[in-house]
Amino acid sequence: MKILVVDDEADVQPLFIQRFRKEIREHEFDFEFAMSGEEALAYLKEKHSEVVLILSDINMPGMSGIELLSKIRHDYAAPPPVVMMITAYADEENHRQAMQNGANDFLTKPLDFALLKEKLKTLIL
Repeated sequence: MKILVVDDEADVQPLFIQRFRKEIREHEFDFEFAMSGEEALAYLKEKHSEVVLILSDINMPGMSGIELLSKIRHDYAAPPPVVMMITAYADEENHRQAMQNGANDFLTKPLDFALLKEKLKTLIL
């Protein structure tokens, strides 16, 4: 399953690669990384049919994760990717906006990787 992780923090990529080492080695998950909403849209323009899941931070410079979510839901309806929003701020407003714009799930930082793995594995089945 191809997963696009969108986050402006540079330490996110090595963290995901470390935490999902076994799943990557066994070809369960294939991660791609974008440092911004704009970069994510450019990637999706080329390879949207490959991406099954998008994990996006909400608070990023430039295009926010909510804006990215809105564009994904508008431009990629068939088949729609699963989109999980991630934020360090578990406030009600971010959650409401994410769900209103079509988020499938909402996670808070620091990420609980055991919970995330469980959620991802249920998507594969």
